[in-house]
Amino acid sequence: DDIVELAGELLKKAEEKGVKLVLPTDVVLADKFDNDANTAIAAASEISGDWMGLDIGPETLKTFEEEIEKSNTIVFNGPMGVFEMPNFACGTVTVAKLMAKATERGATTIVGGGDSVAAVNQAGLGDKVSHISTGGGASLELLEGKELPGVAALSEA
Repeated sequence: DDIVELAGELLKKAEEKGVKLVLPTDVVLADKFDNDANTAIAAASEISGDWMGLDIGPETLKTFEEEIEKSNTIVFNGPMGVFEMPNFACGTVTVAKLMAKATERGATTIVGGGDSVAAVNQAGLGDKVSHISTGGGASLELLEGKELPGVAALSEA
């Protein structure tokens, strides 16, 4: 319940600041955490029973593609699904490809976090984005405007 409440607060803050926050509307479901699991597509709000969402769905991917194509700065912080399993890597790999394409047209693309970096590198696109940082949390804090201890220490030296 705390997470749902926090999500609601963040959505409200984004709206107040005029920030468009795009969330998944559909997901690829699996009946077990296994590459060979039975799968189905469902609305993100309709995950039920023992099924789990292991990747973003095709509707979400289309929406993300439209948003990335018209954006000049894109931050990728966290895989779209369980990219380590080929059957659930489509969302993550496609977003990585869209980021590379955006970089080609002049957008600033930032990949933050160890899993995100691993996914982009696994797709062979690590050298096709503007910036890569394995410090996902630190990347988000920097974007948030917080002072990072390591950066502060270097600035004072």
